[in-house]
Amino acid sequence: MNGWLLAAGITASGVAAAHIVGGHRDVVRPLLSCGLADEPKRVLHAVWHMVSADLVLSAAALVYLALADGTSATRLMAWFVAAHFVAYAAAFLVVTLSVGWPRPLLRLPQWILLLPVAVLTMAGARMP
Repeated sequence: MNGWLLAAGITASGVAAAHIVGGHRDVVRPLLSCGLADEPKRVLHAVWHMVSADLVLSAAALVYLALADGTSATRLMAWFVAAHFVAYAAAFLVVTLSVGWPRPLLRLPQWILLLPVAVLTMAGARMP
C-alpha cells in the first residue's frame, strides 16, 4: 500500500465534498438566480457538475492506486492525477492574481485545497 497516495485520495475526497457542498451554496445557487442568459448559465452549471464528477472520480482513483500494486502504470496514472490537480490549482491562482483584488490569494482559496492533493500524489508517484 502506498501511504502517500492514500493520503492524497482521502484529501481529494475532502476536496470533492467541499466542492459539492460549498460550491452548491456559494456558486451554483447565485449562478442560477442571476440575470445571466440561459445558455451560458446552463453551460456553467454543467461545468460545475463536470468538475464535481471529476473530483470524485479522481479521489476514487487515488484510493484505488494506493491499494493497487506499484506497477509503472500505477505510477503513470498517479502522475497524471497530480498534473491534473496542479492544473486546477494553477487555474485558480492565475484567475485570482489577474483580477487585482486586495489579498488575492484568499479571494479564490480553492488552490489551497487542490495543491496539497497534487503534492501528496507526486510524493506517492515517486515511490517504487
